[in-house]
Amino acid sequence: MKDIDPFENQDIKRDGLETPLYQLFIYLIPVVGFFPALWTLYRRDSNRQQQTVSRLSVTLALGWLLAYGLLGAGVAQASETLTLRLLFINGLLTSGYFLVSLWLMVRLWQRKSVRLPGVSQLAEGVVRKHLS
Repeated sequence: MKDIDPFENQDIKRDGLETPLYQLFIYLIPVVGFFPALWTLYRRDSNRQQQTVSRLSVTLALGWLLAYGLLGAGVAQASETLTLRLLFINGLLTSGYFLVSLWLMVRLWQRKSVRLPGVSQLAEGVVRKHLS
């Protein structure tokens, strides 16, 4: 007799997704999702879909962190007028990171591709080489 889990989402199985949708959502949570995504890449026992979303999440988070740190360092050494501009750019960058992550979650929910032009190629090239 086949055991049926009442809490299992049958839509996920029917659509051919190998990974539960909630797990992929966790990878795309801004800042926090970086850690489970990095762990998934480090373990190397995940499926292709998990690795693709994890690489994209790690690339976005590291890019945001690098830009955030550089802008923060610039604020510490800038004049008053330049400081305000750098802080404004920093706010736009952070808002953009959160909105892109939210947009990717919506695309995942709609079962569409979660690839970003340029960023996905960088993730597949550089991050795959060093983390996978």
